[in-house]
Amino acid sequence: MESREDNIVDLFVIGGGINGCGIARDAAGRGLSVELAEMNDLASATSSASTKLFHGGLRYLEYFEIRLVREALIERETLLRAMPHISWPMRFVLPYHRDMRFEAETPTSRILSLVMPWMKGRRPAWLIRLGLFLYDHLGGRKILPATRTLDLSDAPEGKPLKDKFAQAFEYSDCWIEDSRLVVLNARDAEARGARIRVRTKVRTAERKGDLWAVTLEDQETGATDVVQARALVNAGGPWVKDVISNTLRLNSSEGVRLVRGSHIVTRKLYDHDKCYFFQGGDGRIIFAIPYEGEFTLIGTTDAEHTDADVTPECTPDEAEYLCNFASQYFERPVTRDDIVWSYSGVRPLYDDGAKSATAATRDYVLSLSEGQGAPLLNVFGGKITTYRKLAEAALAKITPFFSKAGQDWTAGVALPGGDFAVDGFDRLVKDLQAAYPFLGPDWARRLVRAYGTEAREILGAAQSASDLGPDFGATLTGAEVRWQMRREYAREAADVVWRRTRLGLKMSKTQIAALDEWMRQERGASDAAPRAAEG
Repeated sequence: MESREDNIVDLFVIGGGINGCGIARDAAGRGLSVELAEMNDLASATSSASTKLFHGGLRYLEYFEIRLVREALIERETLLRAMPHISWPMRFVLPYHRDMRFEAETPTSRILSLVMPWMKGRRPAWLIRLGLFLYDHLGGRKILPATRTLDLSDAPEGKPLKDKFAQAFEYSDCWIEDSRLVVLNARDAEARGARIRVRTKVRTAERKGDLWAVTLEDQETGATDVVQARALVNAGGPWVKDVISNTLRLNSSEGVRLVRGSHIVTRKLYDHDKCYFFQGGDGRIIFAIPYEGEFTLIGTTDAEHTDADVTPECTPDEAEYLCNFASQYFERPVTRDDIVWSYSGVRPLYDDGAKSATAATRDYVLSLSEGQGAPLLNVFGGKITTYRKLAEAALAKITPFFSKAGQDWTAGVALPGGDFAVDGFDRLVKDLQAAYPFLGPDWARRLVRAYGTEAREILGAAQSASDLGPDFGATLTGAEVRWQMRREYAREAADVVWRRTRLGLKMSKTQIAALDEWMRQERGASDAAPRAAEG
């Protein structure tokens, strides 16, 4: 480690989303002393509100974003190997019909309108198949199976769909538990020496010669302190511009475009485990994805969002849009009555001047400022699939300031609990049930999906479910919640049931309130213990 003396760290990171935690982990693993502050809970904004996919971005090929797609495709399998508990392969079914159209004005649609004007904006099947051929081969795919064509008239994937869909293309991408990805990156950063501070707001940060003076405020106690850092990373996500203007009090011509993506969760709409990729008459796309065993996740929208401080919500119009969109494909219409939950997140896209939110680039931009003393790196944009590559690119800009910093190291290094083979999940579940016979199959699978090889540490010497403490419902126990409080920075019920798990979908309001009260008592007891020891 370079040094952590007199409250000076090498790198201070603002923001506890996936980019901030990914950068903190990478930097700590290179031997830099690192501190990170998140004003709320980890992954409390964009990073817990994604469509939960590691994917190359098939539609970005129409915008000729070849580098972004290729990097993301390569990353899918790199990440899959490092976290086979929270990420796994999924097959995507893309039904085809001749009336599919391009999304607004894309570079591909403009070229096709010149050479094939009779298509009048429609997407030909051969073009989709060509895109999927590129998708299969750009990233050097080794684990995931290739694209194939389905006859929907007799395939089970065609059963939930309208009869007019006779053909589909099936291709591969991956699922990712987005907010758990953030927490595990933070944990690994901490294990490598970083300090992770949640519910801690950066009030001000100013350059003082070769150091940044960062003033912090604990959001729960109001206590303040100052940390000095040799370099500063602004990974504020939707607040990245606000941090520049109001926290750092700097001028910048670079901006961020806030785009709201809303999702609905409905009761289970079909029985198989594949995802649907639907294209609408307006050229946009949505996914319908099996979710948490009993539900279907549908999203997303693209709408302008003007203020990062306004909590994004799925509007009635957006919910109606998603229902109507899905109903163009499913035989049984999807209605508002099917919705059991909705969520919305704000994507902080780099403002490249695109005409529409949909056309704005999903690539990331790293802006380094070093002309006036201690260096500052501002992080704009990015997508969850390329978070590790973004962190490497960020460190490539930062490490020249630190002579002892190590080299790139994160590729293939497992996150906590992910130290098992890509195809070893079922064996891990079977072994867990053998060691703890009181676990039902769904309970065992949930624990391995969330914690991988660390599930045994949570269960400890338990001989029965009662040994795990209070039962809060939906297989959530006191032992698991204590683990999240002690090891995963959870402070209140929402942290547990909506981010570290999604058990809020299966728990009642009364159960969640009881959990919140129990956690409050646990926090009080743990806070009192050091004071008693001092007395």
